[in-house]
Amino acid sequence: MKHSGKKRTRRAPAAAPARSVTPIEMDPRPAVDMVMRLMAIPGPSGQESAVAEAVVTRLRDAGVPAGWMHHDRAHRRTPSAGEVGNLVVKFPGTHRAPRRMFSAHLDTVPICVGARPRRQGTTIVARDSTTGLGADDRAGVAVILNAALELVRRDLPHPPLTFCWFIQEETGLHGARLVNRTLLGKPKLAFNWDGGAPDKLTVGATGGYRMAIQVHGIASHAGGAPEQGVSAISVAALAIADLQQRGWHGLIRQGAGAGTSNVGVIDGGNATNIVTDHVVLRAEARSHDTRFRERIVNEMRRAFERAARHVRNDSGQTATIDFDGRLDYDSFRLPDDEPSVLAAEAAVQAIGREPQRAIANGGIDANWTFRHGIPAVTLGCGQRHPHTVRESLDVPDFEAACRIALQLAVG
Repeated sequence: MKHSGKKRTRRAPAAAPARSVTPIEMDPRPAVDMVMRLMAIPGPSGQESAVAEAVVTRLRDAGVPAGWMHHDRAHRRTPSAGEVGNLVVKFPGTHRAPRRMFSAHLDTVPICVGARPRRQGTTIVARDSTTGLGADDRAGVAVILNAALELVRRDLPHPPLTFCWFIQEETGLHGARLVNRTLLGKPKLAFNWDGGAPDKLTVGATGGYRMAIQVHGIASHAGGAPEQGVSAISVAALAIADLQQRGWHGLIRQGAGAGTSNVGVIDGGNATNIVTDHVVLRAEARSHDTRFRERIVNEMRRAFERAARHVRNDSGQTATIDFDGRLDYDSFRLPDDEPSVLAAEAAVQAIGREPQRAIANGGIDANWTFRHGIPAVTLGCGQRHPHTVRESLDVPDFEAACRIALQLAVG
């Protein structure tokens, strides 16, 4: 899941009880073995080719025709070049019914490179204390791959299905944003697997905007002529302090508006005896309310512009600000009666769990599938503490996620 704080959620109100569904039995042991193998494959954002090939190999070995499998060229349009595009596999249905889509993301965060998974009772952890596990989101990769394999191995009836493994989720949901929609086959229901418990149904998520801010000052000797310089560091410090003091940094509550912002990276300067003339900052703003998020961005821009006017050298010169940004993903909220949500609730109940709707305070691939006209509900796979060396995978929860996916795959 997209790391940038996306794990925080708040509960959404439940709708009417889901319809009853007959549970489908399955042996989860092959899926557990598969997820351990997948987590051991290095594949940070932009370097997903090895794990994509592992998925293709499993499908091909099970008898899935090569003509059903396609890579798009999303990796050629991402901000950072990647090795491979999104992997899309389309199963024709055994009977007429609306097409369903299953998705997960292939990439992990860099801390997971070199992970060596090991079983520890009912939990899978990294053998080394210096790496993450990669359950985010190799567990999701394994959940939908297992569903596809079960259909083939057991010759189960199913509606038309699209399986999509997205790239570069962790760096900004780029695979989902740039996916070739014509390959997806116009699914009417969609289910995405990422972090959290298998009975948590994420039906909405916040929107995120990222900024690159450059402060251009004037260099001078910090001991011999500091008054001739304009410190870019001073400008940046004043701007951040202004945002903090006025309530526009961190958790933000202004009137009826709510959101978050963060200046997460500051880079500049190379010597203590030089007045720093250039600083680059990277920041973000989030809110479930599009207009309020835009207001946060504007307040951040104004803070840097004000700070630039306040720092002058002895000639009256000031710094200049380059403020650039992009929408990473917009907020969304599925209707209470959305068929994808109701179907997911029924599948969760079929395995004896109680579904819980939630709203995420971070981005997920479903932010972009929603914008593409594909309303996806996101379910968890049992991942815990993602993006840290404490990451683990709860095996019973992972097995439950596999059962839920298979329920949904047969329709």
